[in-house]
Amino acid sequence: MEVWEIEMSTAHTSAQSAKLILDGQEYDLPMTVGSEGEVGIDIGKLRALTGAVTLDPGYGNTGSCRSTITFIDGEKGILRYRGYPIEEVAEKLQFLEVAYLLLYGKLPTKAEYETFVASVNQHTLVNEEMKNFYVGYPRRGHPMAILASLVASLATFHPSPNEEEVELNIIRLIAKLPTIAAFSYKMSVGQPFVYPRNDLAYCENFLHMTFALPVEPYIVSPTLRKALNLLLILHADHEQNCSTSTVRMVGSSQANVFASVAAGIAALWGPLHGGANQRVIEMLEMIRDDDMDFQKYVAKAKDKNDPFRLMGFGHRVYKNFDPRAKILKGAADEVLGELGVEDPLLEIAKNLEDVALNDSYFVEKKLYPNVDFYSGIIYRAMGIPTGMFTVMFALGRLPGWMAQWKEQRETPGGRIGRPRQIYDGETQRPVPGFDAR
Repeated sequence: MEVWEIEMSTAHTSAQSAKLILDGQEYDLPMTVGSEGEVGIDIGKLRALTGAVTLDPGYGNTGSCRSTITFIDGEKGILRYRGYPIEEVAEKLQFLEVAYLLLYGKLPTKAEYETFVASVNQHTLVNEEMKNFYVGYPRRGHPMAILASLVASLATFHPSPNEEEVELNIIRLIAKLPTIAAFSYKMSVGQPFVYPRNDLAYCENFLHMTFALPVEPYIVSPTLRKALNLLLILHADHEQNCSTSTVRMVGSSQANVFASVAAGIAALWGPLHGGANQRVIEMLEMIRDDDMDFQKYVAKAKDKNDPFRLMGFGHRVYKNFDPRAKILKGAADEVLGELGVEDPLLEIAKNLEDVALNDSYFVEKKLYPNVDFYSGIIYRAMGIPTGMFTVMFALGRLPGWMAQWKEQRETPGGRIGRPRQIYDGETQRPVPGFDAR
């Protein structure tokens, strides 16, 4: 078989088709161009035309959908929600405003926002029967396992027989996920559950449910509230990452929003995705236990024959810098300063950060600290235990997941996800009898 040859017919601003030559046969493939000039070759009919499929492990060069939610330019370090730069979003908005923006495509008016917040507040409680689930889990069970299973179980309490109920279930998830997450934490430390207070704002309510004790008053620190609001916003959506693609894939089967989000939580749990900030802290603990010798681990990271890698550095999409990390770097300094936190892990983190930003090896390879590096540091300073880091990621990513699920569901002509493969196994052979085995 001949090597494929692809020719784009015109400049990307007016591209119409690409020419594919396979086995001497020419095929015209339609082109598609996004609003930011991204060019895609539409291969939807490739197999029907040629009998061939593309092979793209990890889908790094495959566009699985058209979307109006989030734009990323990894080369330039750009991230925008519905066209709004992440720098302005993080500075000017509250998390529930961002949730509304992602879900409905526009920033809410004052009246719309007040109605939205009131709707969320109406649904912060979980059914009392759900508390029985917590009793059945091991006390030291990972909070992500509990979160995924309880989100899936919401479908048994809130079925979605009609369109109106579907929209309500989206509100229910935004309202109930902080309660489920806080209850998971309380169970892990053997403390009684603290019920939501609807007189508190979204971030304050979660912090209250997480850290308050029935025997003493708990005042939410403005520093913690501000830091949590920022962290949730910066994680709210990130285009077609592993967990978001999972949510869309599951949703393509017309699965309900609870099942789809539960699948996204499971995907997020992995250490190469949402679990990365937990691995950052574990790495810092390892360096702390080795006489704080961070230079030793910098040298190991530079040694191509050493399997050790510095966690929290570099990013698959961002080849310049992670714009979220730049925002969190400033926030980390502010939070640690205001809280007066003294922690050897944070000192190691600052040393590693200084190396990464100034060492020619890291600069040339563009191994800058990413969002996972700083988020783990801030969560630790806030008193969030390491096992809860990925849960916090899920709280932030929830509106993005649901916006993507909603968009996929409402796209005309949407098809169930069904990737192809290149089979490398045995060719046809007969089944031998017992004596011949």
